[in-house]
Amino acid sequence: MNLTLIGSTGRTGRYVLAEALRRGHRVTAFTRNAAALEARPDAVVEGDGRDLDKMRAAVEGADAVISIINGGDSRDPHRAAEATRTVIQAMTETGVERLIVTTPYPIVARRPFLLIWLLRRLLATPYADARDLEQAVSTSELDWTIVRLTRLTDRPAVGAVVIRRELLAKPRSLTRADVATTLLDIAEGGHLSGVAVNVHGR
Repeated sequence: MNLTLIGSTGRTGRYVLAEALRRGHRVTAFTRNAAALEARPDAVVEGDGRDLDKMRAAVEGADAVISIINGGDSRDPHRAAEATRTVIQAMTETGVERLIVTTPYPIVARRPFLLIWLLRRLLATPYADARDLEQAVSTSELDWTIVRLTRLTDRPAVGAVVIRRELLAKPRSLTRADVATTLLDIAEGGHLSGVAVNVHGR
């Protein structure tokens, strides 16, 4: 497959890039800092995620786009949603249909109540940005999947995850290596179209 990976130098994106290349995909990596790339993708586009021209160049010809963009902060509170809208526009203009994005599971979680309440207070800005991102994706005309992730770790892959459309009764942490496998399996399989799923570890 021809894949475009947005957020390829982030803590999770590094795993996705490495796994995509291991599987033999042709990968275009979009990043703000090409010097930070640890693997060697087939093509690199460096720029801000809100630069429409750069984003068009990154997604054109892709079979699928995987976007891993962290939520905003006090200095740039809307960066994830704004970049995602740029991704959607670039894909629409270049005829690319398949989009897979990640967001944090706590934006919809209900339990454990105290922890979720605390996280939403501490991370109000990035969580609000993630909700706006989801809104932009779910109202687009693209073939999209939203993948909500629980707490991420750098531990070795477990080799299996739990994927649910409903809320998770007892959310467990998730390895970034397993996230990479999950995102690529979704991209390759063409399933879970037009839905948001909640993912945690076994």
